[in-house]
Amino acid sequence: MNTLATVHEPQPADRIETLRAFNRFYTNQLGLLGRAFLDSRFTLTEARIIYELAARPGLPAKKLIEELHLDPAYLSRILKKFRGDGLLTTRPDPQDQRSQLLELTAEGVSQARALAVRSREEIAAMLSPLNAAQQEMIATAMGRIETLLSAPSASNFTLRAHQPGDISWVLGRQTKLYAEEYGWNGEYEGLILQIAGDFINHFKAGREFCWIAEAGGEIAGSVFLVDAGGGTAKLRLLYVEPFARGLGIGLALVRQCIAFAREAGYKTLTLWTNDILVSARRIYQAEGFVLVSEERHHSFGKDLNGQTWQLSL
Repeated sequence: MNTLATVHEPQPADRIETLRAFNRFYTNQLGLLGRAFLDSRFTLTEARIIYELAARPGLPAKKLIEELHLDPAYLSRILKKFRGDGLLTTRPDPQDQRSQLLELTAEGVSQARALAVRSREEIAAMLSPLNAAQQEMIATAMGRIETLLSAPSASNFTLRAHQPGDISWVLGRQTKLYAEEYGWNGEYEGLILQIAGDFINHFKAGREFCWIAEAGGEIAGSVFLVDAGGGTAKLRLLYVEPFARGLGIGLALVRQCIAFAREAGYKTLTLWTNDILVSARRIYQAEGFVLVSEERHHSFGKDLNGQTWQLSL
């Protein structure tokens, strides 16, 4: 039987070297190269295990091995040391006779708290030379790294109502993205400025809404729902940032629109799009929207095929 190996796209050497350089910088910055972690009696691995056990009492040893990618024999030696130092108690795991349930003693919890205090103090000292805006830039960048390198999960993003400044930011991002990805010109910016202006200036509370998706501490997408009159709501300006695609944000935003429209008493939810926006169209189809009309048009500097989709609520 033939099996297909996973193919990984080759990455430009300069990107790889940039990450390697950052890893060297950051491990040195946090003092991870020394034997002791945070000037404590623990190594980095030991401190991480203590953190996990403090956060999740009764954690199975098997889970630690899987999540931290630890060698079982290595973990066994660390746990034996912790028991000898009075930091840890163990008991058989009723779900798996080959594993144990781990829990810190009062002394272990005390050591975990001391490590947490030292960690916060060290990071606070690292950030102290920076102003608030610079500190926020670092936090946002780290959030984005975590989002990009984590396995896709609904827990990686949140949805919220728009706040002052969000809409103008979203419009700028959409204009730039569609110019880069589809070559659309400034006409598109004019259109979405008008749509957003009408939304803000004639907002109907309880009948209209704008959702903002956040991932890694920054805006990752958005969508508007507006009153189109006659018992019809209109879904507008759905988009997802490239760094957050694949997390399910587009689907979550569309489902919020559908749920809100039903709760508000609309009979129909409609939208207008172009057929080149393939990912969005797939979401609409999956959620039960039906294509009711389409026509060729020249807009945004391109020849396009516009489509109107509709969902009976």
